[in-house]
Amino acid sequence: MPSIASPARTAALLSVALLLLTACGGGTDRSGAEPAGGAGYPVTLRNCGRTVTVEAAPHHAVSVDQGSTEILLSLGLAGRLAATATWTDPVMKGLEKANAKVARISENRPSSEKVLDQEPDFVSASFESTLAKGGVAPREQFEELGVPTYVSPADCTGKDNSGGGDGARTEALTMDSVYREVHELAQVFGVPERGDRLVAQLRGRVNEATDGVNASGTSLLYWFSDSKSPYLAGCCGAPGIITRELGAKNAFDDTHEEWPQINWETVADRNPDVLVIGDLTRKAQTAESAAKKIEFLESDPVTKNMDAVRHKRYVLLSGQAMNPSIRTVEGLEQVAAGLRSFGLAG
Repeated sequence: MPSIASPARTAALLSVALLLLTACGGGTDRSGAEPAGGAGYPVTLRNCGRTVTVEAAPHHAVSVDQGSTEILLSLGLAGRLAATATWTDPVMKGLEKANAKVARISENRPSSEKVLDQEPDFVSASFESTLAKGGVAPREQFEELGVPTYVSPADCTGKDNSGGGDGARTEALTMDSVYREVHELAQVFGVPERGDRLVAQLRGRVNEATDGVNASGTSLLYWFSDSKSPYLAGCCGAPGIITRELGAKNAFDDTHEEWPQINWETVADRNPDVLVIGDLTRKAQTAESAAKKIEFLESDPVTKNMDAVRHKRYVLLSGQAMNPSIRTVEGLEQVAAGLRSFGLAG
């Protein structure tokens, strides 16, 4: 990982960061919110084992994961974002205009220099690994420059990320962690009422999607990426939320790893009723798009005779809908619709 900055640049950035943190409260919010003053600040949060203090409402933030960015855009904060990075999918429907206003400094994880070039007054991420050694930069390095950082609670609540890979869940994830992220980011930016409205909307959509659905006895398999060593959902991440809300069963609910790599022979033995397939636009692994995944499933001698493949029981989701984010609700809606279409909703 490249060093975060030279000593001279570090000193300059620290001065800029401190100036922004003390002065931005009286600036103009280009998103249309009331100018944020001193009322309600500082905001102090306990976040993924760290205490984060934000002295004034951010006006030049950088969000380095798509899930975090889409929350901020949904809160009407495009005018407070200096830049974003790390995308797997097109932006959520309805946010296209807002997203177009925000510079994208990298499709994948940016270097620390690219982030610091934006002179951020706040940095947010969806995953602990993004703001860690081997990611953009450890949180400590930003904090030493006076830049507060925030990581989605969904990636650290009841989750052990110390073992490498995508971590393992010690507790089943719920939407409460996502709702908490919405509320906390809204609080940080001084727009708590927007957070309340967004969470209320998400709760309403969950209730509507699950109304009358009981998929007990139906097994689901979630395939995120890679055809050679496929990343499949374990019991307790975002796909687990979807599965439990619908009363279904995850074909690999006996593993607590977030995205274990499991061979196709084992998948064929479990023979899930429905395949939930990640339709990604990135190019990091083999078979990223849903079309490539389905082409593989229908031609590979191990998978082509599975019941879900023979009956084409596929549900296509964005990668973000399979991660813990506000788009998990979108995933729930689409899987519920798929089960209804297959006659498996109860």
